[in-house]
Amino acid sequence: MEIWQRLIVILFGLFSIIVFLKGVNESLKKNNSYAGTIPLLWMGIFVWGDAVVYGAFWALCCFTVLLLNDWLLFLLLFSVYWTVRSLGETIFWFNQQFTPMKLYHAPKLPGYKFFNNESIYFIYQIFCQCITVVSLITTIYLSAIWLQSRF
Repeated sequence: MEIWQRLIVILFGLFSIIVFLKGVNESLKKNNSYAGTIPLLWMGIFVWGDAVVYGAFWALCCFTVLLLNDWLLFLLLFSVYWTVRSLGETIFWFNQQFTPMKLYHAPKLPGYKFFNNESIYFIYQIFCQCITVVSLITTIYLSAIWLQSRF
């Protein structure tokens, strides 16, 4: 790995540890597991409960990538993660449309002012589907490159 690549992985790993610790504090001590984490959306961390699991996950991934000295593996992990995460969110928002028990009430969701009814649920669903498509193509592409570099 190049120095700048190692630096990115190290910083991402350290940031993930901080996110993990903040998530533990918010979830266990403040009982705030479902509070939104808008600045962490790019990591797929939507609430503080997510931060506990994904912070630890990314810290371990970064440690592994540094140990193996493999930048492509880092990119591949990020892409596979987003494929799985966005598939899960697609299913979540699909279910949210049809359940009588709403975890997220439509008027409180970002974007509601543009889609001012329960259509916001399927907007979130198709947005997640778009992320799935992009991350799946990226995963296929990076997998081919990564496998070629190994064999």
